[in-house]
Amino acid sequence: MTKLRVIIADDHPSILQRVAEMLSADYEVVAAVGDGLAAVDAACVLQPDLIVLDISMPVMTGLEAAARIAAFTPPPPILFLTVHEDPVFLEAARQVGACGYVLKRALAADLLPAIRRVLDGQSVFPALPRETVRL
Repeated sequence: MTKLRVIIADDHPSILQRVAEMLSADYEVVAAVGDGLAAVDAACVLQPDLIVLDISMPVMTGLEAAARIAAFTPPPPILFLTVHEDPVFLEAARQVGACGYVLKRALAADLLPAIRRVLDGQSVFPALPRETVRL
């Protein structure tokens, strides 16, 4: 059976390595890149089944990369893996067409189930607390 192909993009080499190790049993990691532009280029050439993107990366952010990748025909599903717990980032991820959003602090518990759900056509977005503004 052929493994589904995944691209990982994160500017922290330790995260790239950890995620690649987590995925290697069930998926083929076809690229592990350190910036958003490299993710777009890899997606164009490799046509993965899924892309796992960080939001804050050099050269091009994950949000900008996702917007470009969304224009591909057909676009691969995108799952963000991020430290950003601000609902503004989650909403921005939705706006660029992401199928999922996993917080890095929950990487070990949430990433693999989220990938499976996204590949099954479901969306995965955590309930983040809304910040209250005090006057």
